[in-house]
Amino acid sequence: MQSINQNFKEIRINILSGLTVALAMVPEAIAFALIAQVSPLTGLYAAFMVSLITSIFGGRPGMISGATGALAVVMVALVVEHGIEYLFATVVMMGFLQVLFSVAKLGKFIRMVPRPVMLGFVNGLAVVIFLAQFNHFKNIANDGSESWISGQPLLVMLSLIAMTVSIIYLLPKLTKAVPSTLAGIAFVSLLVFFFNIETKTVGDLGSISGGLPSFHAPQVPLNLDTLIIIFPYALILASIGLIETLLTLNLIDDMTNTRGKPNRESMAQGFANIVTGFFGGMGGCAMIGQSMINVNNGALKRLSGVVTAFFLIFFILFASEWIEMIPLAALIGVMFVVAEKTFEWGTLRLFGKVPKQDVFVGLLVGAVTVIADLALAVFLGVIVSALVFAWEHAKTIKVQTKIDNKGWKIYELEGTLFFASIANFQTLFTPEEDPDDIVIDFKYSKVADHSAITAIDALAVRYQSSGKKLHLKHLSPDCLEVLENAKGMIEVNLLEDPKYHIADDKLG
Repeated sequence: MQSINQNFKEIRINILSGLTVALAMVPEAIAFALIAQVSPLTGLYAAFMVSLITSIFGGRPGMISGATGALAVVMVALVVEHGIEYLFATVVMMGFLQVLFSVAKLGKFIRMVPRPVMLGFVNGLAVVIFLAQFNHFKNIANDGSESWISGQPLLVMLSLIAMTVSIIYLLPKLTKAVPSTLAGIAFVSLLVFFFNIETKTVGDLGSISGGLPSFHAPQVPLNLDTLIIIFPYALILASIGLIETLLTLNLIDDMTNTRGKPNRESMAQGFANIVTGFFGGMGGCAMIGQSMINVNNGALKRLSGVVTAFFLIFFILFASEWIEMIPLAALIGVMFVVAEKTFEWGTLRLFGKVPKQDVFVGLLVGAVTVIADLALAVFLGVIVSALVFAWEHAKTIKVQTKIDNKGWKIYELEGTLFFASIANFQTLFTPEEDPDDIVIDFKYSKVADHSAITAIDALAVRYQSSGKKLHLKHLSPDCLEVLENAKGMIEVNLLEDPKYHIADDKLG
């Protein structure tokens, strides 16, 4: 009986959360469609199809996907220059590239994204979500000019936003029977309706009335010229989509202490975009804001995303008039809360407690995410993190020296010998001052790459030029195979040497 009640509770939570997410997605989908300069229905169809397919087949239950701003800002240049049909063709190719990414099983590499990059990504997107809401505080004239709302309309909107936020934060203290976000939207909407309060609504963004999406092959020439146009856009969109999706997947994994399947999610995202491109949608990826609404509501099943999709198509087919009456203030309030809950406030306490370079990487990724591009921010963060890692490990290479009973000088090497540490490695030895026999003991060191082998080569040449014999101890036999200049100049103790392997093409 308890199990039945638990299952019923989970179903209720996922259905109500799906409804909440769908309501929050409508203005987002419309806004992103307008950014890309396509019709609102193009954004809504994408939200419906991408959400449905990824929820059923994806690798991260509870994650919500749909049309996103990160993709829209790339699409607009293509649409303006070549038209919407080229956008549909690009979305199809974007999907194929994402499927290839999954087939190659590259999703696992998202686990290699450093923690500071993840924090920067999350905090940057939280700021982006927060700032994006202020676009709704503007009036757009017929000539396209914009002006900030003021006076009573501004006061009304701020009051309704404050009311929504208050309900979202306070209602869970009284009851959790209904998601507080849904309650906030419903209460403010009813208040505006019954008291005839004049304020901006979803309908002010555009009409969402329409029919079912229908099959539509992109009307573009099937030739090399078309490929040259769409492939660069498809590659960028596929990259941005996968980065945002897989980083969001990682975030939900951390929040729920579960493990998603990045390759499966990449496959589902690719398939969803292929279908979307053939059915008049603008494509999409994971939406961190809507995913946070879902997760915070406790909806971690595939059902929530499926319900979201079906509510979206229900709105389009049957309830557009009612949905268009929802005040934007209620949805802005929801997204303000999402931004606050997404932001990792704990990172502010890390200043002075973690290495400065980690703080720098996090701030860099966050800033670039806000002012430029998500994909650029992540790539830049990973590169900087790698360079910092290499620099720090390069500094750890060192030696301890001693003279044995035969009068041989022994260098006990410590640290990792690789491309970044070879400069320091060369300075550790004094061939001119050393005795005739020198031992380098690699027991506490690791030879990591071909640059390290080259450095050992060069060192052997230096000692031979000084008329001295170099002995290598605890060096892998594989390393000996790729020592070119040092052959005949060194002696390697193979009996004591470890069996780790150096990565080099010469070893097959």
